[in-house]
Parts: sequence; C-alpha cells; structure tokens
Amino acid sequence: MENKVRELSRSFACIMLTGARQVGKSTLLKRMMPEGMRYVTLDDPEMADYAKKDPIGFIDEMGEPLCIDEVQYAPEVLRAIKIKVDEAQQRPGMYWMTGSQRFEMMKGVTESLAGRVAIVDLYSMSQREVCGGTLCHEPFAPECVKSLVQTQNICGISELYHRIWLGGYPMLVMRPQMSVDDYFRSYVQTYVERDVRALSQVGNLASFVRLMRSAAMRTGQQLVYSDLARDAEVSSKTAAAWVSILQASGIISLLEPYHVNTTKRLAKTPKLYFMDTGLCCWLAGWTNAEQLKNSAYAGAILETWVYDQLVRSFANAGQRPFLYYYRDRDGAEVDFLLLQNGGIYPMEVKRSSTPSTADLKWASRIPTGLHYEIKPGIVFCTAEKPIPMPFGAYGFPIQAL
Repeated sequence: MENKVRELSRSFACIMLTGARQVGKSTLLKRMMPEGMRYVTLDDPEMADYAKKDPIGFIDEMGEPLCIDEVQYAPEVLRAIKIKVDEAQQRPGMYWMTGSQRFEMMKGVTESLAGRVAIVDLYSMSQREVCGGTLCHEPFAPECVKSLVQTQNICGISELYHRIWLGGYPMLVMRPQMSVDDYFRSYVQTYVERDVRALSQVGNLASFVRLMRSAAMRTGQQLVYSDLARDAEVSSKTAAAWVSILQASGIISLLEPYHVNTTKRLAKTPKLYFMDTGLCCWLAGWTNAEQLKNSAYAGAILETWVYDQLVRSFANAGQRPFLYYYRDRDGAEVDFLLLQNGGIYPMEVKRSSTPSTADLKWASRIPTGLHYEIKPGIVFCTAEKPIPMPFGAYGFPIQAL
C-alpha cells in the first residue's frame, strides 16, 4: 500500500489509514515517513489527554508535517487540523493519521476534514504478501486470470488450511514459533478492554465476547441478529449495535446482496465475514488446521478466506471492489458477484480440484438491469493452475489469490 499512500500524499493535505488493531498501520507509516515528519502516538494516555484538553495547542506544538497514531483517542484534534490545513490552503502531505476505532473518529473526519483527507483501509497481510508474491498491489481481474497465478503460492490443501487457520496478522506471520492461542487471547482482551470498553453502548464485555464467538461460527452466512443475540444473551437491538462496532473496528465485513430495483424476490440480508480467518478460527474454537480442514466448518472458512483475499487485492491498491452476493427465494445462489467495467462476474468457491460448469449453474438467473451484462464466471478451487472451462469461464487456484 506504500505506493498508494505516497500518491495520495502528493494530492491531499491529510491521509487517514484505518484498520483493525495490529494489522501494521503504524509500521507502514513509520517506515515511509519523509524526512522532517514528526511522529506522536495518542495510545499514550498523557499525550491523548493533552490533545483532548487543548487540541489547538497540541497541534501548534507538534508542528507539521506530523504523523498522529491512534487518533481515535482524541478526535478533538481533527477540528484543529482543519484550521491548520485551511490556513495552509490544503498543502499536500501535512498530516498522516492512523485509527483503529472508526465510530467517533470517522464522525469527526466527516464533519471536520471532508474534502481534505484521503482514507485508506489496511487489513492483515494478504496471502500474496505472506508468500512474497510480486502482485501484492494488483487487484483481482477476472479477465486476466492466467497472469494472476503465482507459482510460489501454490500448495496442497493441508498447507492452504494452515494458512487459513493462521491468518495474516503480521506478528504471527513473522514469528511462527509464537503461540497462536496466546496471541489471539491477548489480542481480544486488548481490543475489548481498550476499544470496546470506550463505547457507551457496550455494558457487558463478557456478552460482547460471546457475540464475537457466535459471529465467528457463522462467518460466510447471512446475518441473523436474533441468533447472535440468543448466544450472547442480549436483545436483538443490542446485537445489531455490537455488530456495528465489530464492523467499524475492522473485525468483520458485511457483504450486501445484489439486486436491481425491478426484482422483488431477492435476498435483502447481508452476509457476515470475518476479515482475518486466524482470529475467526480462534474465536470459533479451532486449535489446529488439520481438524479445521476435516470439519463441517471447512467450506464456510474457505469462502471467508476467498472473500478476504479478494477485498485485500483491491484495498492494497487503494481501491474498493463492487462486490456482492446473489440469492433469490427460489434457492438460486452465487457466492460473489464482482461488478467491473460494465460486466457482472459470477464467482463460486468450491473445495474441489476439478471445477465444472454446474458450479456456475445459477449465473443465468442473475438480473442485469440496463447497464450490465453477465461475464464468464470464476470458480475458486484447489486446482494447481487455472483450468479453462466452457463459455470462457475459469477455475482459479485459491492458493494463488
């Protein structure tokens, strides 16, 4: 993502890098800070208190260019930044910021820095990054599937599920000897104690963790608030509010259903996906990759992995994909639809090394409206290379995503 940050910093006065805890936001910006830029973190309680009580004095003292880490702990500084940016006539590259809790922070960004800030989303490491691929910043392009395959990524299904089980948090990737259980136990405790506790709508932290575990066991499924509420022993209204917290802090993503206005019989409920499969597996109670691979959970977590890799391929290029799923009341379903260049690309995830046209049988049911046409589909599978299929479709190795 470094290239995109540099590009945006040449045009915008402010850069806001958002993402979940410990995905590498601070590391990314600190390693590419230009000479003369000062760094300060509001994770320091004293510094955050200073910034809250006297935001203008804080910004004056720190000067610019300035990199402010964890700005959500003192969103009051955003208005002070606006004043400085406007005084300098929006000179590019004045302020870089990171944040891992988007509720109050993004409200402040919207109100104070509209038109002055470029927002970039960072996730835990993609499979391409972990494997050292050369296409880390290339969005997935269905019409170029052959050129997107990197042979160094290709592995067997056992290794694939190990990648899924481990996830992409940099600390676990860099230190394979680290206990996954210890890491995620500490991660969730820090997330709940620091980020969740600060929000007034969360009263019972133990119930919040139960809801996280319930959501992890339902990754890749349609979101049903009553199910989460029952497991967490809270109301459906509270469950909905807590899901919003998980989404705003980068833990989960909600995939909206595709529809056109003239179609009445389509699903209207989003699907829930965890944005790191390692955290998801830990919350769901899977202690090793082999048991995960042989479980009934294997299909849902594989679909989650594919979704996460697709999103990262766009995010790491500073883009957001037009990604949806399709389901109607007659049972027709397509895992993902990618809308790109006037086309709708149907995508299915299959735990098989031999994809077939039957995997895309519902593609013809997708309503297109006036502006799109159905393009050849992609079946994400466990084959070792792209497999040409009839009508221009392709089987694509999940290991190469």
